[in-house]
Amino acid sequence: MTLRIDSKKWILYRHTIDFEKLCAVAELLKSFTKTGISKEDKTNLNLKLKELGLYNERNPELPLDAINHKINQLSYYMFGYKAEVDGQKRFLFSPLGNLFLKHIDDKEKTAKIFLAMLWAVQYQHPHSGTDNKFQIYPFRLIFKLLSEPKLSNRLYAFEVAYSVVFTKEINQDSYNDLVNELLELRKLSDEELSERFQEDRHAYVNSAYEWDYYISTFFENAGVLNKKDGDIICKLRQGKIQHGKTSTFRKVTRNEVSIPDNLKSVIEQLEKENSFLEKPLLLNDSERLKIDVVKEVYSFYPKSLLIEIGELVDDLRYELLNLPKLIEQYANNNEGAEAYLFEDALTDGFNMFHNVEAHKIGGAGNTDLECLYIPKKKKFAVDAKSTKNKLSGVNAGRLEGHREKIGGAYTIVVTPRYVPAVLQDIRTSPIVIIRANTFSEYLYNCIDNDVREIDYEDFDSIITNNLGKDISKNISDLTISRFATRN
Repeated sequence: MTLRIDSKKWILYRHTIDFEKLCAVAELLKSFTKTGISKEDKTNLNLKLKELGLYNERNPELPLDAINHKINQLSYYMFGYKAEVDGQKRFLFSPLGNLFLKHIDDKEKTAKIFLAMLWAVQYQHPHSGTDNKFQIYPFRLIFKLLSEPKLSNRLYAFEVAYSVVFTKEINQDSYNDLVNELLELRKLSDEELSERFQEDRHAYVNSAYEWDYYISTFFENAGVLNKKDGDIICKLRQGKIQHGKTSTFRKVTRNEVSIPDNLKSVIEQLEKENSFLEKPLLLNDSERLKIDVVKEVYSFYPKSLLIEIGELVDDLRYELLNLPKLIEQYANNNEGAEAYLFEDALTDGFNMFHNVEAHKIGGAGNTDLECLYIPKKKKFAVDAKSTKNKLSGVNAGRLEGHREKIGGAYTIVVTPRYVPAVLQDIRTSPIVIIRANTFSEYLYNCIDNDVREIDYEDFDSIITNNLGKDISKNISDLTISRFATRN
């Protein structure tokens, strides 16, 4: 067995083990969405938590560190993400975060929704200090190991602390090696394991404490893990190891976790749709703005979950949130049924604007969508553009021909991602680019906030003032300014 010498590990957010308290913070934070959260509002939020018996700060000045940590924890567990618009920090709830709050009184459903949130957590993470060398879905790996018959469908705390949280990336071969490593660990005596945990005492103090005291207990409270007490192997303190009893030491234990019976089929389906072997998105992608990557990370909204909890009533909402994937399916399977899924979703998306009429056209020599902005009697074209990788170019002349056919004033190109050179292709033309996840995020938030009449006016204004550009940031700022909490 390879000895651990690299102390870099997953950083598991450990502010609180009280899942109910975190839920209360999410509920209260959501209630401020329409008014915004200033420094004063945060103080009021602390006071409200104190009234509910969920905040025990002794300092009469009610410092904001605690509430800031709670908001960070919400971000870590995919309730939503933080962004900045016009110098103000804001918090925008994710689709899964909103879904969780919708069913917050149904513990069986919230357990399944929170499980899906864990499925979305990746390293690199927008709100985690985990080193960027880690490229992995950590909790997908945890639940895969818990589903492994060779491991008897359980994990011990010492295994997670010694091996699992140091896993930087995973493929099928390294997964098999990890399983074998855990099986070898299980053969060791307490004394032998104690020696192992002396390799890097500082790292193991943190890893043991994070998982065994905080995370596994937090997950048990959330209903996504069963936890069973086991024997104490040893007690660790930085620079020292001892088997005696003292409050200053951290326990390394044989406590074990397993999957609750009611979640086994859900986990099986989540793994089938979104494997632990998938490569996470890169926050430092040199060809994408970080905020665009963040949006994609937080847009996770698995169809299997919606079916499981009886939520898939409105297919439009699901299709809108998955526009980026539908676009890629459209591009990769031009002759297949997937093409129509995208075209229909995009048509429905533009028809959500109460003052826009959109019709699908498609076919050779035509734009994908012909749209009319009714108040101004202005037509515009919409084209979906993607390749198996990134969009490498835009034929402005061809789009001009499509636009002239319908008498359109401008063309909106919807694409998941593109290379920087594309902006040169459109810089002198009445064409704008909008990333699919940005477009879908705006419409989703309108739906979720029950905006009955979605106005196209802001879109048209942004477009006409930014022809030849990518307007994704403009639309993103619009979304955040309208629907996000200030903090």
